[in-house]
Amino acid sequence: MRTQLTTLARQTAVTLAQSVTDQLRALVMEGGFKPGERLQEVSLSQRLGVSRTPVRAALNSLAAEGMLHYAPNRGYRVSHIDADRLITIFDLRGVLEGLAARLAAEHGLDEAELADFRQALEQGDAIMSSGTLRAEDREAFAEVNARIHQTIVGAANDSMLTDMIRVCHNIPISSERNVLWTDYGWLRRSHDDHHRILDAILLREGSRAEQLMREHVHSVKLQMRAQLAKPG
Repeated sequence: MRTQLTTLARQTAVTLAQSVTDQLRALVMEGGFKPGERLQEVSLSQRLGVSRTPVRAALNSLAAEGMLHYAPNRGYRVSHIDADRLITIFDLRGVLEGLAARLAAEHGLDEAELADFRQALEQGDAIMSSGTLRAEDREAFAEVNARIHQTIVGAANDSMLTDMIRVCHNIPISSERNVLWTDYGWLRRSHDDHHRILDAILLREGSRAEQLMREHVHSVKLQMRAQLAKPG
């Protein structure tokens, strides 16, 4: 009985630590903290309503992902990404997500993955059909984009590749949350890429699917670089 209780306590602690990690990651990704801002265990535990132990575990996890920077005697700070590093991150994403698209084409999509991909495309088509992007459509289209990319990565069926792509996405400034969703023309072209990538996957054209995805990510890189070049 004691062994069962100990196991249950450990499982509960792991679940709580993961929950706190997810909450803290979301706060950083959504701009809840400024680049370079120091994150303190005490204030975070009060803010999240938990003890310092899961907060400490969450900070360690996010530092391992590259989202936070740790320095002895200085603690954890939100990572600051300069333009050069941002470009490198997108170059890595192009290679990794291109590989995911190629593997998805080689493995094929199962019925659930294909249905999810097509449903996301249809939702994106409906949003794009108006010829403009309303403010209320931005979150919906961002979700469409995320579902499509997640489906492709899932179909690649490679856990190491999935982990590496997640690390790239968890760098706040490189997240699609920062894409200029008001640029209808760019988003139209981006969504058309999704259609072409699915066609290549269904035809089992791995090399073409990989190249299309790399070009797709490259276009995001160019858009983000243009934003960084703007004053302010």
